[in-house]
Amino acid sequence: MSRVANKLNAVLALLMLTAVCTNLSFAHCEIPCGVYGDEMRLEMIREHITTIERSMQMIRELSAEADRNYNQIVRWVTNKEEHANHIQEIASQYFLTQRVKVADNKDKEAYRKYEKKVVLLHQILVYAMKAKQSVNLANTERLRTLLAEFEEIHLNR
Repeated sequence: MSRVANKLNAVLALLMLTAVCTNLSFAHCEIPCGVYGDEMRLEMIREHITTIERSMQMIRELSAEADRNYNQIVRWVTNKEEHANHIQEIASQYFLTQRVKVADNKDKEAYRKYEKKVVLLHQILVYAMKAKQSVNLANTERLRTLLAEFEEIHLNR
């Protein structure tokens, strides 16, 4: 094989490895690897809530100006929606899909705890959606409360 062909194969292999590694870095897998960071994910949600809240404040502030900068308003709206999407992804893809284990309904206490986690995560999903739809800071306050309740029951604190 020629040097050019070897270099081309090396470049292609590197590109394929980069593509695979890039995909792996965006989301946690669904195989039972046992590598989880629940506290980190909860902290990420808290950060997303704070970012949404800041975005809402900036949208209100910029919208109140006489000479509105619509480009900046759109950027803040987009930012708010992206962070709400991140919350929804963590709640559904990470917690509901991977971390909240289905409980046997014969074990009343375990099943009650399971139901409570599912209900709280659903409410988090709904309030993240509501945060996308408005600049009502009550939605971020509710998200913080729901997150605290979920964290308490999920981490057994």
